Amino acid sequence: MSNPKKIAVILSGCGVFDGAEIHEATLTMYAIAKLGAEYEIFAPDIDQLQVINHLTGKEMKETRNVLIEAARIARGNIQELGHYKAADFDGLVFPGGFGVAKNLSDWVSKGPESTINAGVEMAIRETVKAGKPIGALCISPVLLAKVLGDVKVTVGDDAPTIAAIEATGARHVKTGHGEVVIDKKYKTVTSPCYMLDACIDQIGAATEKVVKEMIKLMENEKSA
Repeated sequence: MSNPKKIAVILSGCGVFDGAEIHEATLTMYAIAKLGAEYEIFAPDIDQLQVINHLTGKEMKETRNVLIEAARIARGNIQELGHYKAADFDGLVFPGGFGVAKNLSDWVSKGPESTINAGVEMAIRETVKAGKPIGALCISPVLLAKVLGDVKVTVGDDAPTIAAIEATGARHVKTGHGEVVIDKKYKTVTSPCYMLDACIDQIGAATEKVVKEMIKLMENEKSA
């Protein structure tokens, strides 16, 4: 019996408005386990850009750490992003949430001129170089667009975000609920999730499809 596939999950905090989108993160982990694979969770050890009161939507006057906050979702079983090595995994996935655009990058303020966190960029480049798939949900495809350039991705149908993505040199494909876009050159799998007006069951379907397509890419690589 072959060993189960191992997928790394990179989080950007805890909570849609200032960190990782919790439904997307949790359902990604569920999909990985449901499909017979295993996951390990990583996050950078950095301060969040903002702390948002998720009840009122207002910014709070305090500082929180991305790794510590992400540990809430990981139930404490998490590693600092610097420990990620592409050689140890079969794939990598980024759930969405504003933390992607605020903590893993400064996309929220700079868009196509943004800078990606050095650890995140290294993880993406090493995984691509190793020929292993990367999944990206919701707003996370902007990381791939900025790092890889000519990659084909989707964030659904949000016109301003699409324009910003295309300004990086990436190619965007409009999609609806549960649809994915696969770039065969870079082995990326993207889906819009909460970039659309979605319900949690639609998020579950989308995350499962992303993980399924990633596993197919892994298996095709081994059989090639």
